[in-house]
Amino acid sequence: MHPRIFGFLSVSPDAEPISDPRLVRDLYRYWRLRVLYATTIGYVAFYFVRKSLAVAMPVIEEEFQIPKSQLGLMITLFGLTYGISKFVNGFVGDRSNPRYFMAIGLLASALVNIFFGLSSGIVAFCIFWILNGWFQGMGWAPCSRTLVNWFSSTERGFKFSICNTSVSIGSALVVFLNGYLIVKYGWRHCFFVPAGIAWIGFLFILNRLRDRPQSLGLPPVEQYTGDALDVGDTKDGKGMTYQQIVRQYIFLNPSMWLLCFAQFFVYVIRYTILDWGTTFLKEARGLEILQASWIIGGYEVAGVAGMLIGGLVMDKLFKGNGGKTCAIYLGLCTICILFFWKFPIQTLIGNGILLWSTGFLVYGPQCLIGVAAANMVPKNAGAAAVGLTGLFGYLSTVLSGWGLGFIVQYLGWDVGLRILVLSGIEGTLLLLLLWNSKPLVSEETNDQNAREA
Repeated sequence: MHPRIFGFLSVSPDAEPISDPRLVRDLYRYWRLRVLYATTIGYVAFYFVRKSLAVAMPVIEEEFQIPKSQLGLMITLFGLTYGISKFVNGFVGDRSNPRYFMAIGLLASALVNIFFGLSSGIVAFCIFWILNGWFQGMGWAPCSRTLVNWFSSTERGFKFSICNTSVSIGSALVVFLNGYLIVKYGWRHCFFVPAGIAWIGFLFILNRLRDRPQSLGLPPVEQYTGDALDVGDTKDGKGMTYQQIVRQYIFLNPSMWLLCFAQFFVYVIRYTILDWGTTFLKEARGLEILQASWIIGGYEVAGVAGMLIGGLVMDKLFKGNGGKTCAIYLGLCTICILFFWKFPIQTLIGNGILLWSTGFLVYGPQCLIGVAAANMVPKNAGAAAVGLTGLFGYLSTVLSGWGLGFIVQYLGWDVGLRILVLSGIEGTLLLLLLWNSKPLVSEETNDQNAREA
């Protein structure tokens, strides 16, 4: 980075340490709450300019006579670009100021959405949606970096779950909003109006978000909570370069790769339903597009409850063990998909109950696999670990996007649902191999008493 032009993106330097324990406690309580709601609301704004296509796709398909295979290819290209961006920006995010890094990504994504809404052909649609995928990849890395620095490994499950509710809240809100906009004003407004909302989110992030506790004069979070030290804060950890930490704890860690492949199958389920659910319910179950959009919106709302409860289970019941939590969730999710496939229901409520149950169960592992990855590494490489699992998650769009579009076009929806069931089975088996996994912490402990916020 050029120090004068891009210096604001660098990690904020440590401020003069605050010595008053009472002031440290009060400031920690204030800033932990503030960065948690700032990352959550900020990432909601990202979803307003990410998921518009899912609702607009049936109308775009009909208006421009675009085959499902081409629409699926566009979804796949977006997902691959987003996954690569999330992976690359995980490493960049570990060494950047999340406040500015996140805000710039959101602003760029909003601009691309405006250009997409002004377009009228498959080539232009693909170009702008691929660009959107890259800028979207700048969203979660700063969230991960912020959370691992402000919350210790014994509390990240629930805190990450709170922040990750932005995924479902944002998706649900944009589906509800665009279901109305598309009927009232046409599909182009599905991109213009959310872009305006994202602009407000850009200003909000700049105002609310901050960097590490040390940049505000506060001690590392483990010193504040009294938890075991993060490996990166010990003598051995401080002696390792960032590249050595990434190599040892990420790329040479077999458990990390099990999480990555499991995340692939979780995302096949998540995005198949999210991207194709409206189209499936309209074509195969005979529902109106507004009814279908409300069911998919409910799928996201149910996901909020699923990830929050999963985070509590991971922290309180399994003491940070993500393998057990995710395996149980995904196994039950697979059963729900099997019922949805084998017992087709033509009613609004019947389809809703099964898909809402699936949403509740799939969003547990969708969120917590990333938390488990962050807990396997020193916190100064947490965004990179989450980025790697994110890359595998979005590699799944080869199957859930282009692959499913091609399969459904030539083989029908029945085969598509069979793929979801098989994905659930394979993902569950991988997670069962991590049944006894535990967070990575140093054997060194803090002498300071815990001051839980």
